[in-house]
Amino acid sequence: MLRRALAEDQLLLVYQPLVDLQSGAISSVEALLRWRHPAGALLEAAEALPSIEAAGMGAVVGEWVLQQACRDARRWRGHGAAGLKVAINISPEQFCDPAFGAAVRDCVRASDMQPALLSLEITEAALAHAGANCDALLANYRALGLNLILDDFGTGHSSLGNLRRYPFDVLKIDAQFVRNVVTDSGNAAMCRAIIAMAHHLGIDVVAEGVETEVQCDFLRRNMCDHIQGYFFAAPATPEQIDLLLTEQSALPPHLLRLHKPQRRLLLVDDEPNIVAALRRLLRSEHYQIFTAYSGQQGLDLLATQPVDVIVSDQRMPGMVGADFLRKAREQYPETIRIMLSGYTELQSVTDAVNEGAIYKFLTKPWDDQQLRGHIAEGFRVKEIADENRRLDLEVRTANQELAAANRRMEELLTEKQRQITRDEISLNIARELLQHLPLPVIGMDDAGMIAFVNGAAEALFRHHGALLGNEVASVLPQLCAAVDAAATDAGAAPAGDGGGQASHTHKAEIDGQHYAVVVYPMGERSDSRGSLISLSRAAAP
Repeated sequence: MLRRALAEDQLLLVYQPLVDLQSGAISSVEALLRWRHPAGALLEAAEALPSIEAAGMGAVVGEWVLQQACRDARRWRGHGAAGLKVAINISPEQFCDPAFGAAVRDCVRASDMQPALLSLEITEAALAHAGANCDALLANYRALGLNLILDDFGTGHSSLGNLRRYPFDVLKIDAQFVRNVVTDSGNAAMCRAIIAMAHHLGIDVVAEGVETEVQCDFLRRNMCDHIQGYFFAAPATPEQIDLLLTEQSALPPHLLRLHKPQRRLLLVDDEPNIVAALRRLLRSEHYQIFTAYSGQQGLDLLATQPVDVIVSDQRMPGMVGADFLRKAREQYPETIRIMLSGYTELQSVTDAVNEGAIYKFLTKPWDDQQLRGHIAEGFRVKEIADENRRLDLEVRTANQELAAANRRMEELLTEKQRQITRDEISLNIARELLQHLPLPVIGMDDAGMIAFVNGAAEALFRHHGALLGNEVASVLPQLCAAVDAAATDAGAAPAGDGGGQASHTHKAEIDGQHYAVVVYPMGERSDSRGSLISLSRAAAP
């Protein structure tokens, strides 16, 4: 069935956008596998992959996904989305398979695609599966220029030491932490900690499974870089992605990082006429006003809408105002909470004030000017706190960019160090080979100084004293004819064309024996400078 699915185009890819919380625009799409099963169902990846792996066709399907994603990326580039990144999920077996790395390289080249526009999403399970080979595998993918994403962070055996060591560009917070982020203080703390930790390491953060505006607002305020989920868009066909890009679909401005939103007020009272009177009183203030008629309704609304200031009655059915404001403080500590009540249940109110659940307490009937003043003051307090957070976000954004630059520099230095080590190994091997050649060989720098003498050359010139560090012309004048010819050609050659210089040969007599002296200019296949001089026995002229 799977072979038929590949042959008959039953497999397809849909793409879910990732949205940048600074610009609001689509920055990337994740490829998701679907299977039009002959039974009529459209199977998602979680349903299809066990069958694919059980049939031993993971590598075949994985390569199909890679090629199809590159084809679709080429299509979008042709429609003007030149910088759109495409991410594919790779299995632990693919991650460890050298043939898959070669397939990625060939597919990127065939698609005329910048490697940095292709992202590989790698799970913690894949890192564990690779074991001791993990660093080398990641380095190989990085050497191809690909973007690396650590997927489902926090669901496996997360290691902060490994995160620091591995060259990931992006970290994805798993949807299970995002789902209750606005109602569960533990999940909220986890998301904040992951974002702060990743930014400190110069890694961008994507939150998966974002389904509501209030989740998006929480992530915006806490410096998350990107969101992905049904709140912005469900997985879509390539044609639908085309439409989203053409229409420049984006998040609304009030959900962007560093944006100053409209003042948002929640009124909670079980008496509709009181709520209506408060709305009339505050109409001229141009607040965005939400209303609820019980404490539970208020909590339900807070779960879906960001709010700055809450004004609540005390005596309401089901949940008194003090208890409602306590829960609001626990779940939404950044809100400013005001109680407005005609009942003075002193102990309950006093406790709530002392706990910090209530910012101001006012009695009914209220003084219009005083109430407006206290609400306005509440917004000012909230905005001062928001401004402090905004400044903190700007500092953290700058620090994140600096950390990312430092991380890239560290990776570059590490790669340079690896190259230097490889070059040193190659140099040592070459020196050892030359040292054991029976043919006399002398290495000369571009100033004519002797920098290397192998064993055969030392034996040949043993009566000439020290050679290393001396000019060839001074200690071995009989070699100068070929050396001077090579130097003349080097001076006449255009800059950067040293690799095309020819070798030069002349005859010389050394200790009564005739030798052919050959000078090979270096730099034909490397950045080396100078010359190699070799001597071989020759017949008498």
